[in-house]
Amino acid sequence: MRDAPPQWNVRLVVVCLAALSVSLPIAWISLAKVLLFFLGLVYLIVSHWTRHRDTALQRLWTTYAVLGSVVVFAFSLLWTHADMASALYSLVKHAKLMGILLVLYFVRTAHEARMGLLFYAGGQGFLLLSSWMLFVGIPIPWVADTATGNVVFSTYLDQSIMLATAAAVFWHLRQDGLWPHWLGAAAALLALANALLLLEGRTGYLVALTTLTLSLVWALPRRFRFATMVVTPLVVLLGLFLVSAQVQERVTKIVSESVNYSKSQQVAAQDSSGWRLNAWRRSLQAMDAEPFNGHGVGAWTPAVKQYEDSKLAIQLFGEGNHSNPHQEYLLWGVELGVGGLLLLLVLMACIARDALRFPDNIQRATLSVLAAMAVACMFNSTLYDDWIGDFFCITLGLLLAAGARSTPHTQRP
Repeated sequence: MRDAPPQWNVRLVVVCLAALSVSLPIAWISLAKVLLFFLGLVYLIVSHWTRHRDTALQRLWTTYAVLGSVVVFAFSLLWTHADMASALYSLVKHAKLMGILLVLYFVRTAHEARMGLLFYAGGQGFLLLSSWMLFVGIPIPWVADTATGNVVFSTYLDQSIMLATAAAVFWHLRQDGLWPHWLGAAAALLALANALLLLEGRTGYLVALTTLTLSLVWALPRRFRFATMVVTPLVVLLGLFLVSAQVQERVTKIVSESVNYSKSQQVAAQDSSGWRLNAWRRSLQAMDAEPFNGHGVGAWTPAVKQYEDSKLAIQLFGEGNHSNPHQEYLLWGVELGVGGLLLLLVLMACIARDALRFPDNIQRATLSVLAAMAVACMFNSTLYDDWIGDFFCITLGLLLAAGARSTPHTQRP
């Protein structure tokens, strides 16, 4: 039995605002996040007072993985090597993971989940269309700085990852009646082309290859899937390298910067690959020093600075303690020890486990977004960073809500 169309209320308005905000400037994301967390606190207190339980949330492994992760980060305040202001600042950034659960909690029916996804797709469609308008030279009043190329609100890194990820949502949900089949296919292709050809984010290239490969794997018979998984990235990368001067330049830069750092162990100015390699090496040294309980939340910067000359440490990682390794796995490993790295993997595994119980289209969209996040976390502190971290939390929250509420007994009136 299908549930009734959603009744507009504060819950649904906040969810739709959050879904839309991840495609807009950071001020909108901050506003939506404040409303989401404040209203979530109010609703949780009321639910506890009235003894009202949400069985759908209790059945999801993601619920316990997110709560456990945030609790462990909070508990590490007891031994953190960072000053308390920096530690609390980092804890708040890690706690954005709670946004996944708040979206899940606010969405009570399948129709409400669909409404949230429509606002999400509308925002990403607006971002995509704006970027292409910039590319063809059409002036748009909501972009103040046209010198940023085809980037609308954020950075080329954030936008390339977001659009490459949204392409999977457009594609896999095109048969669910949320948008016409042709529109979903067109939006997915335009989003992939935007990430691969218009923008220069190297992580965006890898995320686009990931979502494209998974889509082809699921579209083909099982006997061709392994070959497709191996061949597709190689063929696409070779094709892009041959036809795109931008891709050639970016790939060549990665190789040259990595080779220079491996030879000299020195980070040259404006050398992003060398900076990452150095930060990752220092992270491993910091993990080796505190392998069991880590250095505590917010302590990545002071933990790695001790392995650099004091002047160079400030040059590389800044004056304060708010830098990060541009690698989510190592960030959790330094702050929480080896167990922290495993905790992040467990969180991803729990999301995957929950997704495997959903209908095929929602399952594939969720797994694609999760795979995109896992790849992005290899080269950036994706969940920790503002904007892109909020994007993944809201996206996963909406998809998990759609899957959890798609079964009649999990819906609430």
